[in-house]
Parts: sequence; C-alpha cells; structure tokens
Amino acid sequence: MRNSSDIVVLPSTSVTRHLALPLACLLVTMVAGCSGGGDPKTTTAETVKAIVDQVKTTEDGTSTATTLDEYKTDLAQRISRVNSTKVHVDRPQALLRSVIVIRFTVSSDGSLLRSDVVRTNRDKASETTALATLRSTAPFPKPPPALLRNGKVEVSETWLFNNDGRFQLRSVAQQQMSE
Repeated sequence: MRNSSDIVVLPSTSVTRHLALPLACLLVTMVAGCSGGGDPKTTTAETVKAIVDQVKTTEDGTSTATTLDEYKTDLAQRISRVNSTKVHVDRPQALLRSVIVIRFTVSSDGSLLRSDVVRTNRDKASETTALATLRSTAPFPKPPPALLRNGKVEVSETWLFNNDGRFQLRSVAQQQMSE
C-alpha cells in the first residue's frame, strides 16, 4: 500500500515526456501557493497556465485565431511548450541579458519558410538559442486563411533573455520586474 509520500518513477516514454511539463507546472504552482504574499495578478501559477494552455486548432491543425496577434500568441505558446526547459516561468528580470527580435514566415501548411534576426545586442548565444527554439518548434499550427498573404504569413516575435540564458516570448511574457 502506498502512502502520499511515496515517489513513483515513470519509465521514459513519449507519454511521460508529454506529462513532464504539466507535472512540473503543478509542482511550481503548489510551491508558489505556499510562499504567500505577492501580487495575485502576476502569480507564477498564471504564468505557468499561460505557457501550458493548448493552442486551439481545427481538426486539420489550422489555428482558430481570428487576428494576427491571436495567431502570434498561439505560436508563442507552442514555442514555449516545445522548449519548456529553456523558458523562464517567473517575471523577467529588470535588466535583461538580451532582447532578440526574429521575423519569420510561416507557410499555409504551418512550415517555417524563413527566419531572420532583426534586432540583437550581438549576444551570439542568445541569437542561436532563439533561432534554434523557433526551428525546433516547426511545424506550427496552420495560419487561418484570412491571415495569409500569397500563401504565407509573416510574424515578428521578441525573445527576452534573463542572465541564466532562459527566455520568455513577449507575446506571452509577464511584466518585467522593476529595478
């Protein structure tokens, strides 16, 4: 008979890998709930929920977003979920290590056609991480037909890097800490 303090180790399978982020988020939420204080509008639990929320799509994988901003949020949530070990879940620090803006193009089938760094502070490690996390996430949810121009949609997203090398995406990031 198990009691509540038993630890169960699951074998490494694709199912358990998909459960890892939700379980980690549950743990973070439980710890954050015990810490007391803090502004309830900017709790860790809300950040975790924003990152973990599933992107809503139709049966064929098309995003249900109706605006470009909603589609950007869908993409940011997917990038954050796929690259969860590289995502910072608390509020970004006051003075960021790096801010990287990438303009990228998604085709009508959700594939990544092109990506370019358009703003950088020349932090090559952050640039490499931003581009790698974008590329590792593809294919993306298909853009809604209303957003397509010549069979593709162009999006810009901002990667906000803390000193530890983890990031948040501006479309789903919490407000930055004050100094």
